[in-house]
Amino acid sequence: MTQSLSLSTFARLPLAIRPHYDPAALRAGIVHIGTGAFHRAHQAVYTEEALAADYGDWGIIGASLRQPGVGDTLRAQDSLYSVLTRSAAGSGVRVIACLRDVIHTPSDPQRLPALIASPQIRLVSLTVTEKGYGLDPATRSLDFTHPDIAQDLRAPHLPASTVGTLFAGLHARRLAHGQPLTVLCCDNLQHNGRLLRQLVLAFAEQVDGATARWIESRVAFPDTMVDRIVPATTPATLDEVEERLGLRDAAAVWGEPFMQWVIEDAFAGERPRWEAGGAQFVSDVKPYEDMKLRLLNSSNSLLAYLGYLGGCDYVYQAIALPGYAQLVRRFMQEEAAPTLSMPAEQDLGAYQAQLIERFGNTALPHRCHQIAMDGSQKLPQRFLAVVRDNLAAGRPVRLSALAVAAWMRYVGGADENGRPIAVQDPLAQQLQAAAQGSAADIVDRVLGMRSIFGEDLPRSERFRGELVAALQRLQQVGSRAAVMEYVTA
Repeated sequence: MTQSLSLSTFARLPLAIRPHYDPAALRAGIVHIGTGAFHRAHQAVYTEEALAADYGDWGIIGASLRQPGVGDTLRAQDSLYSVLTRSAAGSGVRVIACLRDVIHTPSDPQRLPALIASPQIRLVSLTVTEKGYGLDPATRSLDFTHPDIAQDLRAPHLPASTVGTLFAGLHARRLAHGQPLTVLCCDNLQHNGRLLRQLVLAFAEQVDGATARWIESRVAFPDTMVDRIVPATTPATLDEVEERLGLRDAAAVWGEPFMQWVIEDAFAGERPRWEAGGAQFVSDVKPYEDMKLRLLNSSNSLLAYLGYLGGCDYVYQAIALPGYAQLVRRFMQEEAAPTLSMPAEQDLGAYQAQLIERFGNTALPHRCHQIAMDGSQKLPQRFLAVVRDNLAAGRPVRLSALAVAAWMRYVGGADENGRPIAVQDPLAQQLQAAAQGSAADIVDRVLGMRSIFGEDLPRSERFRGELVAALQRLQQVGSRAAVMEYVTA
């Protein structure tokens, strides 16, 4: 029986694929909330590179606000795990040791706030996805009616939500010693640092004004942009890692070679030397954030919805269908790129070509169904911002409307052959009920959901007309034929 990856087996691994330091001696300086696959394949990898360049007390303590499974698996391996990188040119593996523990906060609600309050911790980072912040997507403010937020306001000392947990830790930190802290949001939200600051302050104002003022002056919330395609781990992933390591790693993750991390250089104190791994520190993240959301994330969702409806399991299969790559190129060039204002050194044409290559990476089966999750939370940033800018400028919105119509078709809960779709979305039941009937009826009901589309878009006759036309074609001829119609028109 193959032994598992752990501290007892760590030393037998080749130095070329493992850190040179003793993981057991590494002290933590970072708390990370949301230790899913993306964090372990992205921020933790950059931290490992920082430690290799300039060793210091920058170990990570991870925290799960929901399920205990990931933490249980990692703790069984002394929090060690590996990252498999795959491309058409080949693959490689490395072991990550900077994650030193993973806690399950529902089992002990006071432990994570106590860690955030510890003077040893100088950074708190987060990857909890868009739906993890208790955010009203239309107003971009804290939803005080959200069950977890409402519960935390009633009992702030026993928090369950992300925002409530941050407040509890920051409140305890102010009372204990008042040392500054940096909170680094790494989720795909526009102006994610400023937005999280706004949410935390809104919560704090309801509980303790003095802590709210302290947060304003002593806690930094830099904006960030993160990028790496990290598909869900499969049994085949674990088998390949075992073959390469000679050890079983039940917590292995995998991803593409490409990684990007753009960070606003506005920290409250010390930070790791993440630039050693290629992180970019800039004065303004917004241009890069917009580029990623409106080119990569939007195109990925476009492929996911139209690809799934077209019978594809994976993105690389979708982009290989006739017309799909051309559709993505046209969407980026004609509707997304014109809304961007980039630094002179950023070559948008090269970036778009790189995206097409990344989407077509056959060694990285990124599931359409995984990308399609939580569309009601993603649409405002990925498509509706593009639509608003183009409507205001009198530019086309036809391809954006096709993408949104494909999402409306998808959330109806049945594919083009009548097979059920397991729609995963906070508004799944409401959306499925609304997305039945004629194209015009579906568009009117779904477009009327102000929490997604706001007050302005339901009043746009041009956008509504494009949505109805696109959804009618999807219903009548199917996604593959509709794509060909759109790219040849």
